[in-house]
Amino acid sequence: MPNIKSAKKRVVLAEKRNLRNKAYKSSLRTIIKKANTAVETKADDRAEVVKAAIVKIDQAAAKGIIHKNNAAHKKSSLAVKLNASNA
Repeated sequence: MPNIKSAKKRVVLAEKRNLRNKAYKSSLRTIIKKANTAVETKADDRAEVVKAAIVKIDQAAAKGIIHKNNAAHKKSSLAVKLNASNA
């Protein structure tokens, strides 16, 4: 544990951010899994589910939860799967 007051505060803030980011990443993974499942099972609302997942991915990239290239990769993967299921 640090001795300096500002360093102690940084530790507390880092823990808070870590928990918030972990929760956000977990929900992001859940949404992506739901989108993949909807595409694989050819659900009627798969386009809407994928669109919602893409919005969440963009939000995560904007907040710095994931890197922008990682977000682009995830979005591209979902789009390819959706287009293949529509063909």
